[in-house]
Amino acid sequence: MTRFSRQLCLLLCATLPVACSQPSAPPPQTPEVGVLRIEPRPATIEAEYVAQLDASNTVEIRPRVGGLLEQQVAVEGETVEKGQLLFVIDRQPYIVELEQAKAALAQARAGLQQAERDLARVQPLSELDAVSQQELDSVTARESAGRAAVQAAQAAVRSAELNLEYTRVTSPVDGVVGRAQFRVGGLVTAYQSLLTTVYDTNPMYVNFSISERRMLELQEQFGARPPQSRYDDDNAFKLMLSDGSVYPHPAHLNLVDAAVDRETGTLPIRLEVANPDGLLRAGQFARVVVVVDRIDAALLVPQRAVQELQGRTSLWVLREDGTVDRRDVRMGARVGGDWIVEEGLQAGETIVVDGLQRLRPGIAVSPQKLEPAGVGDGR
Repeated sequence: MTRFSRQLCLLLCATLPVACSQPSAPPPQTPEVGVLRIEPRPATIEAEYVAQLDASNTVEIRPRVGGLLEQQVAVEGETVEKGQLLFVIDRQPYIVELEQAKAALAQARAGLQQAERDLARVQPLSELDAVSQQELDSVTARESAGRAAVQAAQAAVRSAELNLEYTRVTSPVDGVVGRAQFRVGGLVTAYQSLLTTVYDTNPMYVNFSISERRMLELQEQFGARPPQSRYDDDNAFKLMLSDGSVYPHPAHLNLVDAAVDRETGTLPIRLEVANPDGLLRAGQFARVVVVVDRIDAALLVPQRAVQELQGRTSLWVLREDGTVDRRDVRMGARVGGDWIVEEGLQAGETIVVDGLQRLRPGIAVSPQKLEPAGVGDGR
């Protein structure tokens, strides 16, 4: 035997026992899954809408008389009270106008006094047939005309007084002054020029709209007009600000419009909310969370436990023998991180929440019980 043949034999003898003694592959491990026993519990169904805030009263401040703007008293953005002075228009022309009206009134009164004296002299003579009827009629007419002239002059004086008062532009409501549209020295026109806007911001209005479909659902559930008591609860509406915070004051239903908007096909709804601290401003956007329904005994499952495929929803249900089965279910409304099961699941059954990727129908699993407190946290 050659040297090479002897080495090959030794190598085969050394490796053959090792190859024959290798163990078989281990059986596949039972997958660990997180499971949850489903029990009925109360649920509040909410819907969320985009809303825009508006002042409960927005007043455009326009002058009642024209002239040069002489003074801007109120500071833009300042809170003012009803009757507080905002602007002053040049008063001198209206002071002169008032003096002229008073002088015309004095002249009219003097003419009336003369007519009354003439009538007092003529009337006794007329009774004695000392004057003609024509002269009596003329004196009587002058007295009536004088009386009318006095009334007209009094009205002119009152008009001049009002015009002089109108040179002081005051706020008709409590609120916040907006940006001034005219500066001192600007020429304003009576009833046309917009000086500024005053916003009554306490309370504030919250405007949003619901779809026509949602409106029909509510009508089917509660009738043509939902019961007012349904929205009297302070928790019926929740206002969420743009930073995600919840506005501390409750909102109440103020108006449900009588007609659907033809352009958008939605029904406008208005809420009213207190704004004592001035945190809310007109034009601000927010979200309205509306309590749609409250269910005393709902079957809630974590949304991550639900599988959706081609319009079908299913859950993995743990059997008593430790195997799992996929079951089609019909889902309802979402509540936070949970989902209401309307059909296909019974109270007391256990579903798989975590580890769904390793499942297939009929396999045995190693269930790890989850606490209900961790349900719906989105993990």
